[in-house]
Amino acid sequence: MLIVGEVHTGLLRGPDPVTGDEARRLVDLMSGEPVLVSERPRSYVRSPDRPVGVDCPLGAPAPARQVRGIGTAVQRAAITDGHVVQGSAHTTVVRGGHGGRRPWSHYLARPGVIETIGRTPWSELADAFVQPVRDRAALDLGAIAGRAAGQVQRAVPPAARSRPRLRLARTRLRWVAQLEPDAAGPSGVRFSLHGDELRLLRFTAPESATAARLAAVCEDVALHDWLLTTLTEIIRRAAIGVLPRAEALRRLYPAVDHLLHLWLPGGNGNSFADDLWAVLERRGGFSGQWGLLSNRIRDQFAAAAAMFAVDRQ
Repeated sequence: MLIVGEVHTGLLRGPDPVTGDEARRLVDLMSGEPVLVSERPRSYVRSPDRPVGVDCPLGAPAPARQVRGIGTAVQRAAITDGHVVQGSAHTTVVRGGHGGRRPWSHYLARPGVIETIGRTPWSELADAFVQPVRDRAALDLGAIAGRAAGQVQRAVPPAARSRPRLRLARTRLRWVAQLEPDAAGPSGVRFSLHGDELRLLRFTAPESATAARLAAVCEDVALHDWLLTTLTEIIRRAAIGVLPRAEALRRLYPAVDHLLHLWLPGGNGNSFADDLWAVLERRGGFSGQWGLLSNRIRDQFAAAAAMFAVDRQ
């Protein structure tokens, strides 16, 4: 059995973070369903899950081994701290108990589950999901996640879409978890970057792991990867040591105002998340790199303050 998903992360339109009430309105993708609201350890709102029907190949290394999947994926959107928006989609892929297609009522009764038809080589399917380039006809959770993020962006009132303080690309994290009965925690973790936007994450999880929990963990990984990518880009644009210090500081201000306080990997109290982050930190050095970049920004402001003090003497 596989649990697969994709998360798109980017900056919400507008120059300033939105309020909690505005964020709840923006992520209300399903009228009448409750929006998840959390204020600790940071402001976070998430839409209710919305099922999206799919009937398509799931992708495989070779066309002759294509596996068809029918069912639904779960789509949702979230806003962190009023200005980081995520669109997410995930589903659980299980082996169908019948040889053919069943009525849609059967699949709609199991939201977030896709049933396969025919032989299901789990390892091959997992390999196919984490390929940087996939068959256009295959299951595209990225398109579903992108629509969720796009709906939130379009819901921002036109009057609030003035020139943003930051113009930054969004990132895409595609993830695959293969469930194994003997697994005690995350294992076989592989995280890789492909170009400026695409990230791929694959790992093995215990059979008891739920799709909702794994999706939340991967959304957290996607958020922090975006933060790290964004901070790296801001420092590159500041051209420290090349541009006059005043101009470099002006370009660094948005990072201080909006980003530095958001770093909190694994802050949802999930033990599986703690274990997964421990592997990512050991192999990828997420927090180590964040600390180096953050200190570089703070050093620039400290140096400017020291120079200002000397000039006043």
